[in-house]
This record gives sequence, C-alpha cells and structure tokens, in this order.
Amino acid sequence: MEISKRRTCVGTVVIALLLPISGIWCFTELFFMREPHDITALRKDPVVLDCQAHGELPITIVWLKNGQRLADTERTYILSNGSLYITEVEHRRGDRSDEGYYECLARNKYGAILSQKSHLTVASMSPFEVQPVPTVVREGEVARFICKIHANPPPIITWEFNRTTLPLATDRITVLPTGVLQIYGVDKQHTGQYRCVATNIANRRRSAEAILTVIPAWEPKTLQKPVIIAGPQNITVPVHQTAMLECVAIGSPKPLVSWSRFDHRSIDVFNTRVLGNGNLMISDVKVQHAGIYVCRATTPGTRNYTVATAMLTVLAPPSFVEWPESLTRPRAGTARFMCQAEGIPTPKISWLKNGQRIHSNGRIKVQYSSKLVINQIIPEDDAIYQCVAENEQGSVLSVARLIVIMSEDRPSAPRNIQAETVSSSGILLSWQRPMYNSDKVIAYSVHYMKAEGLNNEEYQVVIGNDTTRYIIDDLEPASNYTFYIVAYMPMGASRMSEHVTQHTLEDVPLRVPEISLTSRSPTDILISWLPIPAKFRRGRIVAYRIHYRKSTERAVHLVELPGVISDHLLEDVEPDSTYLVRISAATKIGWGESSIWTSHRTPKATSVKVPLAPELRLEPFNCTTITVKWKQAEENDVQIQGYRLFYREESQQETGPITLGMQNSHYTISGLDPRRKYHIRLLAYNSMGEGYQADQTVSTPGCVSVRDRMVPPPPPPHHLYAKANSSSSISLQWGKPAFTAAPVINYTVRCNPVGLQNASLVMYLQTSETHMLVIGLQPFTKYEFAVRLHADQLSSPWSPVVYQLTLPEAPTNPPSGVKATLIEEGTALISWKPPENTNTAVTQYTILYASRKAWIGGEWQVLHREGSITMTLLENLDPGNVYLIQISATNEVGEGPFSNIVELVIPATETVYFSQGPKWSDSLSSADAKGNSDVFYHLDQKSMTGIIVGVCIALTCIIICILILLYRSKARKSSAVKAEQQGNVQLAHVTSPLVNGNHLAKSKDEQWENMETLMPMMPENAFLDTKGGSDLIVSNSGHRKEKSKKCFLFGRKKRSTNTFKEEQPVRRNGFGVSPYQLTELSREESGDSVLIPPTSLPAVFTAMGDTEYSHNSDGSHETGDSGRYSHDSREEMEMLHLSSVTCDPPAFLGSSVQGETASIPVQPTSGEDQRVLVVSHSTTSDLLALPRPSHMSSKPTSENINNQFPI
Repeated sequence: MEISKRRTCVGTVVIALLLPISGIWCFTELFFMREPHDITALRKDPVVLDCQAHGELPITIVWLKNGQRLADTERTYILSNGSLYITEVEHRRGDRSDEGYYECLARNKYGAILSQKSHLTVASMSPFEVQPVPTVVREGEVARFICKIHANPPPIITWEFNRTTLPLATDRITVLPTGVLQIYGVDKQHTGQYRCVATNIANRRRSAEAILTVIPAWEPKTLQKPVIIAGPQNITVPVHQTAMLECVAIGSPKPLVSWSRFDHRSIDVFNTRVLGNGNLMISDVKVQHAGIYVCRATTPGTRNYTVATAMLTVLAPPSFVEWPESLTRPRAGTARFMCQAEGIPTPKISWLKNGQRIHSNGRIKVQYSSKLVINQIIPEDDAIYQCVAENEQGSVLSVARLIVIMSEDRPSAPRNIQAETVSSSGILLSWQRPMYNSDKVIAYSVHYMKAEGLNNEEYQVVIGNDTTRYIIDDLEPASNYTFYIVAYMPMGASRMSEHVTQHTLEDVPLRVPEISLTSRSPTDILISWLPIPAKFRRGRIVAYRIHYRKSTERAVHLVELPGVISDHLLEDVEPDSTYLVRISAATKIGWGESSIWTSHRTPKATSVKVPLAPELRLEPFNCTTITVKWKQAEENDVQIQGYRLFYREESQQETGPITLGMQNSHYTISGLDPRRKYHIRLLAYNSMGEGYQADQTVSTPGCVSVRDRMVPPPPPPHHLYAKANSSSSISLQWGKPAFTAAPVINYTVRCNPVGLQNASLVMYLQTSETHMLVIGLQPFTKYEFAVRLHADQLSSPWSPVVYQLTLPEAPTNPPSGVKATLIEEGTALISWKPPENTNTAVTQYTILYASRKAWIGGEWQVLHREGSITMTLLENLDPGNVYLIQISATNEVGEGPFSNIVELVIPATETVYFSQGPKWSDSLSSADAKGNSDVFYHLDQKSMTGIIVGVCIALTCIIICILILLYRSKARKSSAVKAEQQGNVQLAHVTSPLVNGNHLAKSKDEQWENMETLMPMMPENAFLDTKGGSDLIVSNSGHRKEKSKKCFLFGRKKRSTNTFKEEQPVRRNGFGVSPYQLTELSREESGDSVLIPPTSLPAVFTAMGDTEYSHNSDGSHETGDSGRYSHDSREEMEMLHLSSVTCDPPAFLGSSVQGETASIPVQPTSGEDQRVLVVSHSTTSDLLALPRPSHMSSKPTSENINNQFPI
C-alpha cells in the first residue's frame, strides 16, 4: 500500500525553531516522521513496524492491534525509537496469530495523534480453486487451459508440458498472468499433458495434469462466422496494478481481434499492449483507465464481426480534497472542521479526538461525516483532532488542533440544578444563580438531550436572566433526559452546570400494533402482531384487545390478552368466509386507538391439499420502501410452484399479483409514500390451485422526521453516470454526497423506459454501493435513471435524471421469404425480406451460395449487399447444377443466423425462365436483355416509389388526352356532315351493315393529287412505323411480311369479295405492342393496295365513334407520331369510294369482342386497278403510311414514279 502524504512543515530547522512555540499556523506540536506500512512476512520471520513521532517532549508511543492496546511480551515489544518489533511472526488461529491491523498512538502535553493502519499478513498459498481439465481440439484451432489459486503475495503462474517447462519462445503459445494458457494453431505435436505451477515466497504448488487431444480438422474447411470462445470478464483492479482482459476468437477464415472503449475514448497506448492474438494487458492501471472495453472479432475482408464487452473498475486509496485547519476559539464559542476525501470506493470519513473516535452526541455533532461541529466550547475541547478517510485500499489522516481561549472575567456555573416531571412530555427545571458575577449574567442557556444511546441530538433553549425556572414540554413520554445550564455575560460564558437526569411519565400508545392474519385450516385464523416501536409505545404495554366479526354480520366479538404475548388463534370460524379483525394496545395510563379493520378470507373446506400460508415478515427499509420476507410453513408437506404477492395502501385499490418463483424468499416493494399504512397479502400456489394466504399490515416511516429534528435532508447523489454494457444491461455509477455522516447508507435506483405510461412497471432497485449493473432490460430501448440516498431514516431528493440507450442486439432471426428465380441462362434472381422482429437497421446481408458438389466440399461463394437492398443477381451459374443458397443479416452489433437453405435447379438445356414481370422477346440481344434485367431487378424502395408516381402521372395524361380527343371527335363529325352536304359526288353503296351511304368519287388524278399532299416523304431504305404499330413487318432486304387480320364489327364474320393471300405468322416484339392493332394490305397480282381515309368516320363506323380515338391516343403514345388527321379537306372526302366493309375479330379475343379492322374494296377505274382498303382502330395516321401506286392515272409523271415508298 502506498503511504499517503500529509501536510507537514517543511524543513527540520524550522521545525526545531518552532517546537517550543505553541503556534497553530503550522502544526508542529506533534506529528509523525515515519508511519507503519503494509507488510507480508513468512512464518517465524522477524518483523519491524516503523513509528517515529516528532514534537514537544516528552512523547509516549502506544501500539494498537485491531483497535486494542497491545501489551509488551517476549515476542512483541516497542523499540526505543517507538517502532514495534516482533521476533517471530506466528500464524495460528485465535488471538495467538500476529496477523491484523496495527496503529501507533503518539501523545504529548498537547494531545495525541494516531498513525495510519498497517496490515500485517503471513505469506500463504491455498489449494487450487480451478484446475486445468482435459480438452479435445481440432487441428488449427485454439486450445485453452485455466487454473486459479489464492495466495499472498500473488503467485507467479508457469506451465509444464509433459512435466517439463513449457517453452514460451513461440508466437503460438501465450501465458496470461491470470493463469490462462492459450495455444493457437494446434497440431499433433501439441498433444500431451499440461499442468500449471504456482509459486510465491511461501510455497510452490502444481496442479493436476490435463491431457490435450488433437483430432483432424474438418476437410475441407467450411466458412464459419467469428465466435468469441473466451471473452473478457468484468474485473476490479487496484491502482498501479496490472489489468488483463482476455479475448479468444475462432472462425474461418481466422478472425482479427481488435479493442476499443465503449465511450469512444482512445486507449492508453503507452501502458497497454496486446498479448498473443488478442489479449489486452494494461500495466500500471490508473483511474482514467476505468471503463467498458469492447473486444471485436472480425472476419478479414468482410463486415462480419462479433463483440464482447467487459467493465474495468479501478480501485484507488483515499486522498484528501479538503483538510481541516487548526482553530482558536473562545470558550462557549463554536468550532467547525471541514474534511473531504476521494477514492474508489468512496472513502468513509471519521473523526478522532486525541486518538479516540468521536461520536455525534450532544454538543459535538458530526454532520454528513465530513463536517465536525463543536458547540458551547469548554476547556476540555482543547485537543488535537484528526480526520480519518479510509476504504478497502488504505487510509489517510490529517491533523488539526483546537485551542480554547480562557477568560478570567466570567461568571461561575449555575448551582443546585433540579428537575421535576410534570407530564409525559414535560419536565420542570429550576436552579440558583451563579455564586460569582451573577449580577453580570445577561441570559441562561438550557441544554438537554436523551440520556440513552449514541448520536443523540442536543437541544438548546435561551431564556432571560429574570427567571431561574423553565418547563421543557416537547419531550418524549417514558424517556430519560439529561439537562445542564450555562450562564452568559458579555465577556463570555460560564462553565457547564452539573448534569441532572429525569424520566418523563408514560402515555397511551401513539400507534397500534402491525397485525398479521393467516389460516392453518379452513376453521381457524391465527392473529399475530409486532411490538410497537419504543418511540411510539410511550410506556410499557400491559394489555391488548382484539375485536373481530364476520363481514356479513354486525355482532363484534372481543378478546382481551396480556401485554406479553404477540399472537392469538381464533378457532371454530366458518370456512370460505371473510372476517374483519382489529387490535388496540394499552399502557397503565390507558388504551390507545384501535387499528382499522383488516380482512381475511378463510380457506375452502376441501380434500385437495394446497400449500399452507407462508410465514410472513415485513420490514420498512426506509420511508418509501418495504422489504417482504417469508419462509414456508414447517407443517407444509405440499410441493409449491411459486408465490403470489398483493399489496395496497389503506383505502386504496390492490396491486398485484406479483408472481415470484418458489426459490424466492424476499421481495422489495418500492415507490411507496411515507407515513402510510399498507396491507400485504402473500400466498403460495401449485398445480392444485392457490394455497392459504397470509395477511399483514405495515406502516412506512416518515421522511419528515428531518423537520422534527431540524436537520436538512441529505443531498442527493451526484454525478450519476450511465453506460450501456450490453443489449440488456446498463451500468450506473454515482458519487456519494460530500456531507453524509450516517454510518449506514443505502440507495434506491429508479429505472423505467422513457415515455412509460404504466407507473407499476417502474423498477426500484436497492444497493449500498455507489454503482450498480441494471440487468433484464429491453434491447435498443431508452431508459431513464435516478438515484436517491437513505440514511438514518432520512431520504434525499431524487438525483437529476440521466438517460441511456441499451445496445442493439444482433439479429435473432434470419431473413425471411428467401426466393431464387432463374431469369435467364446462367443468371438467377435472389430476393428476400428483412428479418422479423429486428430492433435496429440491417447494415449488410451476406449471401452464401454453392453448387451441390462445391457444398459437399465446403466451398461457399460469398456475396455482400447493403442493408437497403433485398435482392441480387447470381451470374455465371453452370447449367445442369443444383445451387444451395442461404442468407444472413448483419447490423452494427453482429451477424445473425443464416436462413434455411434454398435450392435452385439450373436446367441442362438452354431454356430461359422468367420471373413475374415483363417477358423478354427472343428478338432482343442478350446484352439488351441483360441490361433490362439489371434495370428491372435492382429496384429498391425509392425506385419503386418513383415508378408508381410515374405510372400515376402517365395515366393522368392518358385520361386528359382521351377527353381532348373526345372533344375533337365531335368537331370532326360536324365537319364531315357539312362536307357531305356540300359534296357533289355519289357515295358508294356499302354492303356491310355497319355503314350505309354514298361516297363521292373523283377522277384518279384528283385523288392521287390529294393523297400526295398527305403522304410524307420517306428517305430511301427507311422504315415507317405506323401509329400504334402495324403487323406490316418490313425486313432489311425490303421484303414485307403480311398477316391478314379480320374482325367482326358486330360479331358476325363476313368475307370480302377480294382474294386475300394466305396469312403468315407474325412475330411480336417485346415493347408492349398492342396485339390487336393490326393493319393488312392485300392486292391482286397486277393491282396496288391503297389505304384511303374515309369521308366520314361516323359514317363508316357508326357504333365505335368515340372508341376509335381512344385507341388513337394509345397508339400515338407508343410510336411517338403526332397522330394528327384532318377531315376538313373536301378533296380528301371526295376521293373515297366505299363499296363494302368486312370485319373479323382476332382469334384470341373471341366472338364476343367487336371487330377492329374493316376491309373496304375501292372501285377501280380499270380491271387492273382493283384495290382493298383496310381500316384499323389504331390511328388515323396509319392511313398515311402507305406506298404510292406505281400508276394511278393514264398520264403518270416522273414525280409520281420517283416518290414511291421503298417497300
């Protein structure tokens, strides 16, 4: 143990000069130059414990062992310099052992001082607590042995292999100071027997031997995620010692181990190094090294990792933050000494006066442990005072002196003090004036306190000099009090008068007994109660009265019992009935108030054996907490499964049941109100039902006792700090208030999730330490914490609330809905859904896939995808193989389990399978198909949202276009009717029932002149894609492929008089061409086909007027043509000569669908100019994409010939 430094004067010369001077600015009257320190010795060895004091002579030295004065013996005596010499250290049971704590006490005329404690221990070594065990390890893995032994001083651990020292000059073997042996990359040569050897100055021990067996490794190696087989453990290390955090991880490939701090602070690289393949060793530990350390094992080149955490707690000896200062005070004044110290754990502070411990009593008060207050100073208070701060790591002392200034001109003490009891709370005091200077007395001070016990408060009352009698009327009944009086004058106060003691009278009890009700059988009730606390008893209890009645009856039965008993059995009560019971107590003065009615229901009369009522005991822990303790009834011979606890405040609704396991024997109820009566009900249960119940009442004490004692409540704990230790635990630390004098301090920790609505789910945890690990929390949940302090029935306010989020946990479920779909040869789409019940975002998905042959060999292929992607493509798959696929999810904590294996069969043939979605045309190139596949299958959630929005906008535009076309169709109809009326041509008779009317005819020259203005100029070797797509397919060679498509406009098949060529199969591309937008051209051997716009569309297709333009809109959207067609030209209407209309429905639509194509023969001017007009529902612009006939008039021009389409 490190010897703590104390404040002393610097320089021996200065000390020597000041020795004869009673100065207080630099304490030289008495101090230690050398103090004893901790020592470990061998049995029978001599030991010297140093102690040298310096001050005004003479100085006497006394040694204390474990607080008791140590007498000189033949083996133990004090040397001339004050040191203690032990000739032979003994280590025996009982008083003959020299082990213990030693202190030396130095005294001179100014007072006495006590040295720090020295712990003398005898070197020893106990048997092994943990010995190495046989281990079987596969080649290439890690073998680990461990042994533990307790020894003083700590032993050095070495290892032997086959009873020879294990060589450590290899990177594959690591020996940790904690007794752990690690062998990495085990092979056959490591097979053998291992044992550890522990050595210190006292002994040398060898453990039992353990055999290491090495078996062949898996062939071939399989991919394995990192696993930490030996993680770090929470450890507590004294300052300046060495801390070892072990971390051993396995996996395939070999994982990399790294360390970090959970608070993201940097690790001290100067005092830290890594042993072996991942063990963290911190040498010369300091307080700032404390914290949570995270070991992370990561698969190289991936994001797969596993973490383990541990908390390092550093213990530190006490050190002073504030020292007491020497004081000079007049008689009857007040002296205050302050002292504060820090350390881990928080040191306890005590005060000494001339080497003797001070207890708070009367004039001398120790407030909050760190403050010593001396009121009404008397000459006897002139002494040396020491502040002692100690914890389990050591102790430290500081010295101060109080000098009392005496005044000659002061009165003598009051005389002849008498006390007379006047009531249970009042005592009359009388006295005589001082013998000297009584005429100068200006006031008297009456002091009184309880005569029994320690740490009693002293009260003071100041009265004038005109009376020598006073009644103290705020005393407790049946209690002894001590009184004394002091006389005051302007120049000072007199000495204390003699002390007198007087007893107050008894009174009726202030409280009622706490009652408990149980049943041993269906026909009895056992009534028991606890004694009334002495504070509220107000005398000796001489009798009890019990009133009871059935809840359904008004008649009350009375039983009176002597005051020495504490239970009574009511017999012959009715089973399965509710009884009400209350009790009252009496002293010789009279009866106190009765308790309220307590209810109890007797058990049912049944042959089924249920558990008997447990023996219940309630203890108020503090003003807001009750501890419930119980044990099984001795007569109970029935197996129980657990307990159910109920409680309620008086006149409030009952809370419960709280289900507890059968191994539980206590429970703490927190969050209660002070000065309230609570009813507790407990019963055991098993498979047969609930057992007999035990009822009991208890009252919480009042925290407001602080006000009665005129003492402020203790301050709350400070610097509350929370750290997430794992996904289900949070570590809390806080500081003890500086001014807390109570010897026993407890804390209540309040814990609940943020935003909790149900107050009954708030957790209240009890501890006496300044730290706690709260477990059983929900992962990735934000909690709030607060702490309050309890001491001497006082409770502090709650500390400020702190918030902390628990760590997320690694995914516990694999991705769901894993599907594999072959979309083309050698390429498959893998899709999945995120894992269910995940509490944090997935950061990465790991896809393992392999053919069945590779899987048997343990060869997996690995893909990684970001957490926002839930599909991927597997490419370059071999035909004729079966692939196995499984997926796992990873978040920031670690990797979750893999999904079940999904099989994907790759056919041997070059058949391409498609998933749901667009079916790619075989006319597309493989590159195009692959590009479209990539676009389609790499859609994330944002892309899908964009597609949906785009489709909605497109549909809106289509609807607007339809409305516009409907409006334009009406204008075209009116224009066409007007043109018919003005036309002076004859209309051809249409044979189809669809259209009946005459069409205007003009000469061929005029017709072709009009058509020439409507026909676009086409470059040579160019294709014309008609509006809506035609089944007229033109190859690069200029050949055309025609498919005849007929539709029935009214569901009846008609055939044109013209002869059509045999239909050829039509190939459809994959770009959404409507299957029914087909236009057919047919001609005779010597004729040319001509498509002529109708004079009036309503005249031709009466029943489909508006629908036509809807299809036109669709076709315009697909091809990109303008789709504009004007019926305003009179010449265009006059060129039509319709002779017949036929319409056949497509085969795939059935006979119920109206036809969409009309074939209209045009009357030729000569036999070789016979033509067929085919009208489609696609668009009117389809009529424009026509080849010009090679000859239409008797006088063809060169312009007409040169402008023919390149078909």
